[in-house]
Amino acid sequence: MLASAEALAGRREWDAAIAAYEKVLALAPDDPHTLVQLSYVHSLRGDYRRAENFALAAARTGTTDAKILTELLPRLRTFNRGAELLACIERAGPPARMSIPLLIAAGAQLSYLNLPERAIDYLDEARRADPDYPTTLLARTQILTYLGRFDEAERDVNRAIRRAPEIAQGYWLRAGLRRQTAEHNHVYAIRQELARPGRSTDDIALLSFALHKELDDLQQYDEAWQALMQGCRAKRSRLNYDPRTTQHLFDVLRTFEGSGTAHGDGGPTPIFIVGMHRSGTTLLEQMLAGHPQIAALGELYDFTSAMRYTTDRHCKGVIDATLVERARSVDLGVAGKRYLDGVRWRLGEARYFTDKLPANFLNIGFIAHALPQAKILHMVRDPMETCFSNLRELFSDANPYSYDLRELADYYRGYADLMRHWRARFAGRTLDVEYAQLLTDPESQLRRVTGFCGLPFDPAVLELGSRRRGVVTASAVQVRGGIQIRDRPKWATYERWLSPIALMARTIGSMHGRNA
Repeated sequence: MLASAEALAGRREWDAAIAAYEKVLALAPDDPHTLVQLSYVHSLRGDYRRAENFALAAARTGTTDAKILTELLPRLRTFNRGAELLACIERAGPPARMSIPLLIAAGAQLSYLNLPERAIDYLDEARRADPDYPTTLLARTQILTYLGRFDEAERDVNRAIRRAPEIAQGYWLRAGLRRQTAEHNHVYAIRQELARPGRSTDDIALLSFALHKELDDLQQYDEAWQALMQGCRAKRSRLNYDPRTTQHLFDVLRTFEGSGTAHGDGGPTPIFIVGMHRSGTTLLEQMLAGHPQIAALGELYDFTSAMRYTTDRHCKGVIDATLVERARSVDLGVAGKRYLDGVRWRLGEARYFTDKLPANFLNIGFIAHALPQAKILHMVRDPMETCFSNLRELFSDANPYSYDLRELADYYRGYADLMRHWRARFAGRTLDVEYAQLLTDPESQLRRVTGFCGLPFDPAVLELGSRRRGVVTASAVQVRGGIQIRDRPKWATYERWLSPIALMARTIGSMHGRNA
């Protein structure tokens, strides 16, 4: 019966698969494996609440089966059920009693919850159990990078590459750890791996982005550009992205009207830091993390989860047009309460906290109704710098628009139009923070920011070098270097190839001029 249910799910026959799994559950009530599978299938069908309920039911069984937990932990993280996820990990026993696959799974999920300081404990144990297992070494490299322990990260990734030179991820992780030199680089090794027969498109993307980074460090810009384009083509080829769907989402959001009912005293005050990826959101949060009244929580998907629950819509990406339509007829105050309840375990006594998921710019219309006390900081960076930085970053599948010059330019244009709409629609609810001014005059900008948030200015926000918190973003390496001001923007070296982005940037610039 399980085999039949799995076959139906494999054919995407969701209703039939659900019926088959429920027959299994009738014969074996509270079977955690079946509950986890039902959670997956309901997610794929788009039913958020039932998918979450089945994941929570699986957690309540108290299972300590390592194989089941490796599937259950990411299920719980999908719904941002951090407390339940942590309880499952604790129940599995001390790290010394856990299998290596479960230790790696626990480390990954703790990292996704922005808890790298906890994640490293599990990966340390996995490394002690088998010091040469490449999967452990690469996972540990990533977490050590988030923690700013770059020398240790480089030792682990070098060891992984010696043990398994065919794993492309290692070269990509290693390339980003430091600036390469003519005397010390890995260009030849990366090219050798790119020539290895049978490379997948994912491998080609990883290796090409690694090659681009190292060639750029070596100022071999023509070859660096060719490597970047090879990586972008490989990544884009495996992504199902339609720019028309994105434009429709932007259009639907501009027509959104909603309502919310405040619950209780409103709870703690969220400070949302939004904008395009690579616009400086990590830098701003890292600065605010020095304020004694602010808990810096990193990139959270908790508001996305709250909206999915409130609209009972499980979608790919932060939101989709169907979720927006459903949001018109729900009480967004429910989403606000669920969001605050969901993050409370992270806060301690803090009354203010940052949530720096850049893509929450899509959620501003919902946030304004759901959380009347919320402060929204919008990072604004030069379009050329922002887009070029996106183009050079190998993201997960979350930013599929960033691997094609025209699609990236179109996305930025849609984002800029939407932000103009939000500013007009919710006047006074958002504060633009200019990235360039944050670099050149951080004190005046941070005085603006703290004043907007209703907080006193504290000089500690300027002491960026004193931060020791983990940074679980693509900016983990750069932000550790402190504030850096370039004489010449990075994109200028590649300007002759960037005409689609340059045309968009000129259009955006002329519109800003007219608005001014």
